[in-house]
Amino acid sequence: MEAFMDVAASVLASYDQTWAQLRDRLANLDDREYLWEPVAGCWTVRGTAEGTQADWADPDPIPAPVTTIAWRTWHIAVDALDSYSRRAFGMSGTGHTGRTWVSSADEAAALLRQAVDSFRTSMGRLDAAALDRRLGASWGDYADHTYLDLLLHAHREMTHHGAEIALLRDLYHARHDA
Repeated sequence: MEAFMDVAASVLASYDQTWAQLRDRLANLDDREYLWEPVAGCWTVRGTAEGTQADWADPDPIPAPVTTIAWRTWHIAVDALDSYSRRAFGMSGTGHTGRTWVSSADEAAALLRQAVDSFRTSMGRLDAAALDRRLGASWGDYADHTYLDLLLHAHREMTHHGAEIALLRDLYHARHDA
């Protein structure tokens, strides 16, 4: 079990490093860049009668649409981390559910940090036996996956979409700062 906990500690350390990189890439993000749509037909977050909502379709369109930084922050914070935290631990970092999100870059960065921290804190409290426990029937197709698998998946989501946010920031500045 000691080796198992060493692996878990390494994954948590990598999760922390990934978050630090994403947090740094979100620095000085303004609302215009946050909502920038680099191509027509982007998914973003939009004001609706129900408040600010992330674009969504079920089933997922093929090919998937290009998404804005606003949509990606919603996806990481609410659709991924908070969704996992609610199901696994009965809590969330942002208080948002479903497609509800925010139209402000500063508010999104703060809420994303709360989702990252909430999930990380809960996962960090698990011992080896808990990390090796199956998620269970309420997780559907993922029922036989473990809590360590969930941590790895959450890390992958933050890495993948964090890199997309970084690229969008680079593209935005290459286009608008020239």
